[in-house]
Amino acid sequence: MIFRSPHPDVEIPARPLTQFVFQRAERLADKPALIDGPSGRTITYSQLAGATRLAAAGLAERGFGKGDVFAIYSPNIPEYGIAFLAVARLGGINTTVNPLYTVEELTFQLNDSGAKYLVTIPQFLDKALEAARLSKVEEVFVFGEADGATPFAALLKSSGQVPDVEIDAREDIIALPYSSGTTGLPKGVMLTHYNLVANCCQATGFEPISEDEVLIGVLPFYHIYGMVVILNMGIYSGNTIVTMPRFDLEQFLKTLQDYKVTRAYLVPPIVLALAKHPVVDNYDLSALRLINSGAAPLGEDVARACAERLGCIVRQGYGLTETSPVTHMSSKDPAKIKLGASGQCIPNTECRIVDTATGEDLGSNEKGEVWIRGPQVMKGYLNNPDATAFTVDEDGWLHTGDIGYADEEGYFYIVDRVKELIKYKGMQVAPAELEAVLLTHPAISDAAVIPSPDEEAGEIPKAFVVLKSEVTPEEIMAFVAERVAPHKKIRLLEMVDQIPKTASGKILRRVLVEGERARAQQG
Repeated sequence: MIFRSPHPDVEIPARPLTQFVFQRAERLADKPALIDGPSGRTITYSQLAGATRLAAAGLAERGFGKGDVFAIYSPNIPEYGIAFLAVARLGGINTTVNPLYTVEELTFQLNDSGAKYLVTIPQFLDKALEAARLSKVEEVFVFGEADGATPFAALLKSSGQVPDVEIDAREDIIALPYSSGTTGLPKGVMLTHYNLVANCCQATGFEPISEDEVLIGVLPFYHIYGMVVILNMGIYSGNTIVTMPRFDLEQFLKTLQDYKVTRAYLVPPIVLALAKHPVVDNYDLSALRLINSGAAPLGEDVARACAERLGCIVRQGYGLTETSPVTHMSSKDPAKIKLGASGQCIPNTECRIVDTATGEDLGSNEKGEVWIRGPQVMKGYLNNPDATAFTVDEDGWLHTGDIGYADEEGYFYIVDRVKELIKYKGMQVAPAELEAVLLTHPAISDAAVIPSPDEEAGEIPKAFVVLKSEVTPEEIMAFVAERVAPHKKIRLLEMVDQIPKTASGKILRRVLVEGERARAQQG
């Protein structure tokens, strides 16, 4: 059975992204496009379009061209949008990097993506320069000024003459975020101009977004959710986006209040804080009309508590990095929202629920793996045809690795995962990556990592380790913490005599996961 959207298909133009998102820029010339929340520094639509053109010309004058890769290693600031759209304007590829990555993690992504240039902020420059030295990056830029890097503003002193670049929207890659997919280490997800344009058209076809909306840009732009749904879709819709470089609850609440934010795209841990934290009562959030939660499942009780406390609509959607990202949305009509559901298919999107054992299609209210097909599905994983073929079949169906079901009205519920991924506060953590780090510790002979349920984070990484010499759990967790970004830290650790494995040596992760869930239910 194929599930489809209740809305008709929409027309998707095969246009380059920068040209597409700027189609309102001239008419909205003096309207704020991007505002730096902490300082109030504002870039209007006219300034954004102008700076993008100048930066694109400046990059071209330095020899950056179609197919070259530009790494953005920065928190959310208004200049992020300028860099992203300037690179896109030239047919270049943006590889967006978690700004909390260690030198080792950054170096891996720079080398794997083949990045030519890198931009960061002064606070992260030391790590950026060290990683650049260990890669083929030719020049490091910095937003602002700092010794050892070229000011990004220098690009704006260009002639403004952007070369004509022929972009094949359906084939040419614009974004290369990294995802663990269904298994293994992070992989570059090749997203085309058409993928991102399609998702903007599909989501706004499901629900048009008024130009009057003020968005909060607190979710990181390096992540597909922030990159497409907030940054690019916000500009395309003519919204004002207020950026925050990091999440701090009181600063977040003050920003919502001071800028009269009307629409917030969030993740479940932030929704939980809005529902339960006492400090929320100190702020006037009356302008907030809608909260959209994504990146991880949002519990029905938390959604209801948040909606009742703030007097606004709370709903959730569903998507993946590999689907640019949105595939399912919920209506903003309170009468049509089903709390706990991820919504219905958006236009131009087909879904199936497939039995993981037999491969047979299932019907309504039957649980199986969610498969998706549509114009938002990625081109593939960079330099990894095997992983691509494992995830997207010959008929174009993307196998999500998520277990779910759809009710009689086509509302989807995500209830489990086939894939090994851990979702910590909506951010991906690959068990294989942490296991590789653990196995470099001289006292560990074997290791396995699984998700452990956690009310605030959703899931936290838990390690099972087999020792060959004495070491404390605290020493092991500190060892890992020094080598990975904060969201990947091991937060629970258990010493065991052996790791359950198949005859071929593959970790029986499901055995460990089921044991952990049983303990959590008993507790």
